[in-house]
Amino acid sequence: MCRHIAFVGEESALEDVLVRPVSGLYRQAWAPRRQRHGTVNADGFGVGWYVPGDPVPARYRRAGPIWADPNFADLARVVRTRALLAAVRDATEAGADGEAAAAPFASGRRLFSHNGALRDWPDCAAELAASLPARVLLGLEARCDSAFVWALLAHRLDRGDEAGPAMADTVTELAAAAPGSRLNLLLTDGETITATAWGDTLWYLHTPGRFAVVASEPYDDDPRWREVPDRTLVAADRADVLLTPLKEPQ
Repeated sequence: MCRHIAFVGEESALEDVLVRPVSGLYRQAWAPRRQRHGTVNADGFGVGWYVPGDPVPARYRRAGPIWADPNFADLARVVRTRALLAAVRDATEAGADGEAAAAPFASGRRLFSHNGALRDWPDCAAELAASLPARVLLGLEARCDSAFVWALLAHRLDRGDEAGPAMADTVTELAAAAPGSRLNLLLTDGETITATAWGDTLWYLHTPGRFAVVASEPYDDDPRWREVPDRTLVAADRADVLLTPLKEPQ
């Protein structure tokens, strides 16, 4: 269910991170090497990136497969950034939300993606939805499980929770309400990356002082890639990568 990637580091063209690598996200849309659920990610894609002097990241999203969009190659060639989050989508279920259901979702400086699926969606969301203000529910960008997961996480962030604890609490809450869900979450604010491995693959590549990449799977065969153990929270920036075990819900 989907592939995603976040990058923070030295200024790079989008294509250097997403297209040129031998198994970059672009190729993972039709030929992922480590995807456990689904085989083709053709139900939409998106990329969000940051530019100096602008507090709000830009986004480019489409409802169709990334390889069918002739404009993306041009965009990826000329746009340069020091941070991005991108995803290709394999929808949990068919829907009419189009590109609104494609990650990254956004709020302020934050970009977010969900690789996985909520089990028994949308029935499992009924109790959790009661904890959210009406304005949050009415403001859902799409009627899909990933948009709902983002609403839960963003609500915690907006009330002042730090990214790591907010993500850990969100995953634990969802896992308790919908056991068996796959909850690989990915978040960036343009400087840091926060992610969870919960039910699907997650890897990271880090060169201290230069860059950090957290992704569903390696985009090349560099031996420095490291796999993140399942049930783990990742906090990464250009300086360091920290892995913290996540507790199973009681």
